[in-house]
Amino acid sequence: MSTISAGFRLVRAGWVLVREGVVAALPGEELSGLPKFGWRLARLFTRRRALAYERSDRLAKAVVRLGPSYVKLGQFLATRPDVVGNDMALDLAMLQDKMHTFPKAEAVAAVEASLGRRIGDLYTQFGDPVAAASIAQVHAAETMHEGAATKVAVKVIRPGVRRRFFQDLESYFLAARLQEKYIPSSRRLRPVEVTQTLAQTTKIEMDLRLEAAALSELGENTRDDPGFRVPSVDWERTGRDVLTMEWVDGVKMNNIAGLEAAGHDLKAIAANLIQSFLRHTLRDGFFHADMHPGNLFVEANGTIVAVDLGIAGRLGKKERRFLAEILYGFIRRDYLRVAEVHFEAGYVPRQHNVAAFAQAIRAIGEPIHGQPAETISMAKLLTLLFEVTELFDMATRPELVLLQKTMVVVEGVARTLDPAFNMWKTAEPVVGDWIAGNLGPRGMMIDARDGAKALVTLARQVPELAARAERLSREIDLMAEHGLRFDETTARTIGKAEARYSRSGRVALWVIALTLVYIAWKVI
Repeated sequence: MSTISAGFRLVRAGWVLVREGVVAALPGEELSGLPKFGWRLARLFTRRRALAYERSDRLAKAVVRLGPSYVKLGQFLATRPDVVGNDMALDLAMLQDKMHTFPKAEAVAAVEASLGRRIGDLYTQFGDPVAAASIAQVHAAETMHEGAATKVAVKVIRPGVRRRFFQDLESYFLAARLQEKYIPSSRRLRPVEVTQTLAQTTKIEMDLRLEAAALSELGENTRDDPGFRVPSVDWERTGRDVLTMEWVDGVKMNNIAGLEAAGHDLKAIAANLIQSFLRHTLRDGFFHADMHPGNLFVEANGTIVAVDLGIAGRLGKKERRFLAEILYGFIRRDYLRVAEVHFEAGYVPRQHNVAAFAQAIRAIGEPIHGQPAETISMAKLLTLLFEVTELFDMATRPELVLLQKTMVVVEGVARTLDPAFNMWKTAEPVVGDWIAGNLGPRGMMIDARDGAKALVTLARQVPELAARAERLSREIDLMAEHGLRFDETTARTIGKAEARYSRSGRVALWVIALTLVYIAWKVI
């Protein structure tokens, strides 16, 4: 039954996308056969008024009609240009959280239920909402701190959003399974795994205690950094459904006229933004992954304050070295080393030839040399690099794709502030320091120290590993003597599971097909 209801919701979503002209805006002329027929059919059912809008506007209207969970889906897919394509990812990234606010009384009830205290005991003043997003909205409030009134921002989860999201999530999983089953070329993108990532990240984002923890961690990492910070968290007034944090007074970074009127040096802000992002990425391995200009404020002294840390990215040491060596290799035109890093990291399968891969990378790097530095986009370079790696069977790496998306956004913001922005010159101090500290003699000493620690840990586990090896040896001997057992109950269970999966898929397809026929008949 859940599959049938998920099928109905999926059909409704598809119908809204068709009516709002989203499908018609896709490059269907490049298609052939049944997909092209479906695209032409979608154009017939598109609202006439929708044809007057740009694709990004059509997409925004459709997603808002579908509700908060689809806004969140769109924002998530904006982080996956490998799945939806770069153009569509940019359109999705433009989705603004211009959702309707919910009543203040519901927000008060949510705060009291989450914190177990009356609103008057928590805040001396609790105002109307000042901003609304897909998952939560923000209220201005005041608290008493050391006898003085302190203005705070209170983020409150939207009522019913969890239930609605997990209902729609069934539709997302159904679509992913059907795509993986019937479109073999999409399996490299792991649609089911992408949906699982969406489910996990949204669960985290819907627990505001975890966003508070991310703000706290980034705040500690950047405590001594010049010109960048995040709001402090009021832990006493923070729970699963409510996050209370410092109120930020500043100019939003998408207000260029306001920044100029306040006397800010836009070139210095652009440089500070890029260097801060690279510092967080390379030094800390933890970065704000939703740094669009609406989430960035500039205070009177020029300090950048980043808010809304619902989406964060992490990079391990291997990934950080991967990024730094790629950038350094392109700067030195050492394409063979860039290729070797991919193989050493295990990103490209060993059956491919390193020299052939280096040749493909040279095709990316050579065109950028000889150009003015301000015209060379690091984000575009990474995008081209990931496109080339597809030819060499490099599987999707979600952490690197999230990094790529964030870099595209951050570099775009910097170029908005300074059209002649020199990405390479600005990044050189941060990247150079990291390379000197991690790939030079000091880095080798750190690696040796880490290796010694790993050897000590392994030595402590030797007795347990020996016992496991002995048990495994006995089990292999028994298997060789008596054969692998496969009892009747196991076979019956596997058969039932396979039959149920196939039956559910057929039922869903029939439901979708019949519903589309019914909709088409009603429209005609």
